[in-house]
Amino acid sequence: QVQLVESGGGSVQAGGSLRLSCAASGFTYSRYSMAWFRQAPGKEREGVALIHNDKTTYYADSVKGRFTISKDNAKNTLYLQMNSLVPEDIAMYYCAADSRWLTLWHGYAIWRHWGQGTQVTVSS
Repeated sequence: QVQLVESGGGSVQAGGSLRLSCAASGFTYSRYSMAWFRQAPGKEREGVALIHNDKTTYYADSVKGRFTISKDNAKNTLYLQMNSLVPEDIAMYYCAADSRWLTLWHGYAIWRHWGQGTQVTVSS
């Protein structure tokens, strides 16, 4: 059974940093596409960053240069380092996994496995 558990969310001031973690279990982690999505109140869930099993990474334009996605296959953990946070980054952040070769542009609905989310709040 696939399980994804996010942690690391919190409240920071604008310009600050947070690192999100997603602990994965129940599947061959190294072979999956992994991604971070976020959903702000009243908005649709959007893709933020994605990493493939070959460690190729992709980012939404809104976070390029500020966020870094990475994975530690030995620890079965996905990370999202978020720097230079702005109020527009306020959202619930979700970890997603899928055994298929997906991209952020496939949209959130196609992803098969999700964590419960972790809240990020940025004060100006």
